[in-house]
Amino acid sequence: MTNIFRPYRFISKQEIEAEATEILRRMQQTPNYSPKWALDASRVAEFLGLDVVWDSIPSDRDGTIAARILPLERLIEINEDIPKLRGGFGESTIAHEIGHWVLHVNPEAVKRCLELHERGKDIRVEPLLCRSDTHLNGIEWQAQHFASCLLMPQYKLEEVRQGRDLTKWSHLYEIAEELGVTISNLIHRLKDLDWICLSEHSRQIELGKSKLPRRKRVIPIRRSSD
Repeated sequence: MTNIFRPYRFISKQEIEAEATEILRRMQQTPNYSPKWALDASRVAEFLGLDVVWDSIPSDRDGTIAARILPLERLIEINEDIPKLRGGFGESTIAHEIGHWVLHVNPEAVKRCLELHERGKDIRVEPLLCRSDTHLNGIEWQAQHFASCLLMPQYKLEEVRQGRDLTKWSHLYEIAEELGVTISNLIHRLKDLDWICLSEHSRQIELGKSKLPRRKRVIPIRRSSD
C-alpha cells in the first residue's frame, strides 16, 4: 500500500486562510473561473483539476462515509445517500474535501504513483475517508477551517455585512443565504473571526472584540430648492 499523504503537522489558521485566499486570487485571474457567490465549490475543484461526483458510498465497519477522495483518480465522491449533504452542507463538504487535497495530499507522491502505474506497476492507494460524525480534530479540523475560509473569505464577509447588523438574526440569515452556507457555519465563522459573541445556550448576539471593518457612510445629497 502506497502512502500519498503528507505527515501530520500543525497548520495555523492564518496559513490555512492564506491557502484558501490564494486559490480564490488565482481563480480571479483566470478567465471563466472568477469566483461568484454563492460560491460553487465544484468549480473550485474543477479549477484545481479535480472531479466531483455524487454517488452511493457503502458504509464500512466504522460506520457511514460522508465523502472520500480517490487521489490517483483526482476524484472527490460525495455520498448521495445522506440527504443533509444537499445545499449548504454539500458545498461545505466539497470545500472540506478540497481542503484535504490542498493541505494533506502530497502531489509529488501522486505523480510518482501515476508514473509507476503507467509503467504497469500495480499501485494501491487508500482513499481518504470523511465521516459525517467525525470529530473536528487534527486534519479534519484543518480541512473544515479551509472550507470556511474558502466559502466565506474575510473580504467577502466585509462586503456582505455592509448595511447589516451582525447582532440581528434576520440579517445573519440573509448573509447565510447570500453566501450559500448554513447559518451554523456562518455563526462559527463570525465567532472564529471574533466579529460576534454568542454563548452556547443563548440567542443573544453581541459584537466581538475584533475591530470590524468600518461601515460605508452614506452622504445625503442636498438638493437646491427650485
